[in-house]
Amino acid sequence: MTSTVRKGKFSSLKKGVKPTASATQAATSTTFFKGAQGFPAVIQPTSKDLDPYVWAETNRDFIESNLLKYAGLVFRGFGLKTPQEFEQFANAIQPGLYGNYGDLPKKEGGKKTYKSTPYPENKMILYHNESSHLEQWPRKQWFFCELPSPVGGTTPIVDCRRMLSVLPSELVQKIEEKGLLYLRNFHKSVDVSWQHFYKTDSKTEVEARLNAANIEYQWLENDGLQTKTKTHGVIVHPVTKERSFFNQVQLHHIACLEPEVKESLIELVGEQRLPRHVYFGDGSAISDEEMAIIGAAYETCAVRFEWQQGDVVMLDNMLAAHARDPFEGPRKIVVAMGDIYTQQDLKQANQAQ
Repeated sequence: MTSTVRKGKFSSLKKGVKPTASATQAATSTTFFKGAQGFPAVIQPTSKDLDPYVWAETNRDFIESNLLKYAGLVFRGFGLKTPQEFEQFANAIQPGLYGNYGDLPKKEGGKKTYKSTPYPENKMILYHNESSHLEQWPRKQWFFCELPSPVGGTTPIVDCRRMLSVLPSELVQKIEEKGLLYLRNFHKSVDVSWQHFYKTDSKTEVEARLNAANIEYQWLENDGLQTKTKTHGVIVHPVTKERSFFNQVQLHHIACLEPEVKESLIELVGEQRLPRHVYFGDGSAISDEEMAIIGAAYETCAVRFEWQQGDVVMLDNMLAAHARDPFEGPRKIVVAMGDIYTQQDLKQANQAQ
């Protein structure tokens, strides 16, 4: 563990001299939000002279070990004011941020940062692990508060290791043994088209990508596309070897839609043509009652805190889920991702145990 500051209290830490562990502890403090039960850890500088970029680069081991231990970190008071400064900070922690994420709009002025999910302000974005239903996903994810909303707009976060002890053991076992089956139907008139989602007009290219990812698919009438992806609902973390509730059931299950929207969609296209839905891996239904149990468990485990301008939240996406509360007024949260894992990476890591 090392630490570097600009001047002042730790000016003896000159260039070329490796700081000690005690200097790291002196340069930052680690605390927790009241009642948060050890998640997330809140890291704050103890000197106004601390250089956030040099500190982040020279403390990668310190950050990584704490991320693996706590699943989530909040960097507060590091003096970051712009999305560009945030991107520099995140890149100092994890060089080579992921810049080809198609599900979020790019942040103007940034190279590898994104705006948060565009979604009605008066509705909650439910809990999920980023891209956990896809062939690849980021292990690390950052959220930067450029501008907190005056009302609401918190980003609830959940330690997904704890979810497994809160959920009924029989439901966890069912998800773990059967896995999950995600259904997507791409309709131009109902949801996004496959051309927009895959960023191509070539069916051949889409088929090649789906075959490579072992995703079942069929072309539908009116230039539609249906995909079925069988994958995990619970994983073993590749580094910590801890079990984690890792999925997007709330974002896909129709029970999580408002009743009138659910009824209208089923009436319009039928269950098998819904834009998105999720089943157990054998194709059997996840009941509305089971979804209610999962939703209640997320809320039991959720940690909410008020954003402060300049805050950075860093999550291990394979250990922690996030959501977004409704809000009023302006709100600007910037997102970055890195340390990409694939299904094959996870499989190899688990085989190496």
